[in-house]
Amino acid sequence: MMKPKLKKFKNGLRLLMVPMPESPSVAVAVFVRAGSAYETQKNSGISHFLEHMCFKGTEKYPRPIDIAIELEKIGAASNAFTSRDLTGYYAKTAPQHFSRAFDVVSDLYLHPHIDEQEMEKEKGVIIEEIHMYDDDPRSKVSETLELGLYGDQPAGWSVAGTPKHITQTTRNMFVQYRKARYTPHNTIVVVAGAFDARKVSHIVQQAFGSMVSSHKSAPVAPALKIRERGKQISIIERKLDQTHFAMGFYGIPLSSQRRFQVSMLAKILGGSMSSRLFQKVREDLGAAYYIGCSNNMYATHGFIDIYAGTNHGKTQEVIKAIIEEVRSIVDKGVTKEELRRAQDYSIGTFLLSLESSSDLGFYYGQQETIMGKIESPQDTIKRLKQISTEDIHSVAKEFLKLDTMRFSIVGPYKKTEESRFRKMLRA
Repeated sequence: MMKPKLKKFKNGLRLLMVPMPESPSVAVAVFVRAGSAYETQKNSGISHFLEHMCFKGTEKYPRPIDIAIELEKIGAASNAFTSRDLTGYYAKTAPQHFSRAFDVVSDLYLHPHIDEQEMEKEKGVIIEEIHMYDDDPRSKVSETLELGLYGDQPAGWSVAGTPKHITQTTRNMFVQYRKARYTPHNTIVVVAGAFDARKVSHIVQQAFGSMVSSHKSAPVAPALKIRERGKQISIIERKLDQTHFAMGFYGIPLSSQRRFQVSMLAKILGGSMSSRLFQKVREDLGAAYYIGCSNNMYATHGFIDIYAGTNHGKTQEVIKAIIEEVRSIVDKGVTKEELRRAQDYSIGTFLLSLESSSDLGFYYGQQETIMGKIESPQDTIKRLKQISTEDIHSVAKEFLKLDTMRFSIVGPYKKTEESRFRKMLRA
């Protein structure tokens, strides 16, 4: 695996080249530090909406079908995404088609039409997307948990916004948001796979060199406020055949030096089939099909969540089992065998996640976009191997705090049942 090369242009734009000479593909992506973390009460959801609008027509490709045909003609896989911290546009194709793939991706980012008629049509599409996630109990319980953890601020809002926000979005709001966020200092072009570095540098310079930034440095996301008070339990009443719930614990941002220890804690607790929660709840009790724990990290914040779907009649039993495992790991820590198994699994799955050109491009590109620095896979593996049982016990005691935990549940329950669930969580 060759070392990536970072080049900074005069206008502040960064180009990250990740060579993989033997790769049968090349991936090109444009990442911009524009996500829900940078939104306000007025324009919530605009980052995601703008991502959609960039596919509705550009200077070179006036219609959505023109974009699709150009990418399909070269057999490219292409898409885009919006998260709390960034928006990304990307395509992956055979090396000989790099120039054409780059031409489409760069035009999506640089020259979207943002036609008002298309805007009105797309509002309906996004509102249906919001409804789709609202109808999915696993998505709903997760979204409700984040609102419970952070309340009325960007970290607690849905990335997609609300139907009301989408309906009220105007073309001028897009123009102002692009002007503020889609700047050279905020943007990284990533190319990974088999390519000619000189050719790539020249093409990127031609496309992005004329961009002018109104900021010497990129505006940062507003400071996050931890919601120490407020409602601990959120109940969403739905007539479902299964109960879905999640528990959330305040964690750490992506920049923290302890991110590996906290992620390993989550892995041991519920991140694999041999994890404590999987073995206890699914294998021993036979009480859930899905049960897990994950460490979620962003530029400004992070949280650990434990989630499960279970039979209504076994909800109390599952909650009790989870609380017992949380207390056990806080009180007694973990064994060396548990840690070694989790380390081996983490390293194995991490390496598998870097197999393709797009995988590696995303790995490096998102680090550079969000943190402004990159860590090699070798360094990551080294950090994982250095974790001790004492490290895991320390972060468990610090972050798995039941008194500040937030709980969300979706199922056939009334909001008046809050006290019943509070007793379950304290048992």
